[in-house]
Amino acid sequence: MKPKISLITLAVTDMPRSIAFYRDGLGFPIHNFKEGEDFAMFRLEGTWLALFPWREMAKEVDVPAAPPSFGGVMLSHNAPSKAAVDQVYAQALTAGVVATVPPKDVFWGGYSGYFADPDGHYWEVAWNPFTDLT
Repeated sequence: MKPKISLITLAVTDMPRSIAFYRDGLGFPIHNFKEGEDFAMFRLEGTWLALFPWREMAKEVDVPAAPPSFGGVMLSHNAPSKAAVDQVYAQALTAGVVATVPPKDVFWGGYSGYFADPDGHYWEVAWNPFTDLT
């Protein structure tokens, strides 16, 4: 298997709200989407992000459609500086995220903050002084 993640699909409870959040709030470029569809893809650098209705995804993987909760997965966006982390975090706040931890210096020597999207998927915005992940 090639060591690559091609697509990350998030289960969402309200497609129009989530599309607006990622497309309009965070500025992710949506790909080949028509209003009313129940699947949306965003072309990102290196990996694509997709949105799919929560109940439909639960059916696809044959699990109960339990209410959203922390699933032990975090999406991360790495920025080239502390100032850039602050800028991205501010953009996310404007887009309507649930702020969980504002950006700050962290124990491992970097700088990061955390928020949740409208469906409770957690995001980290970080600057890593040791490894350039931008």
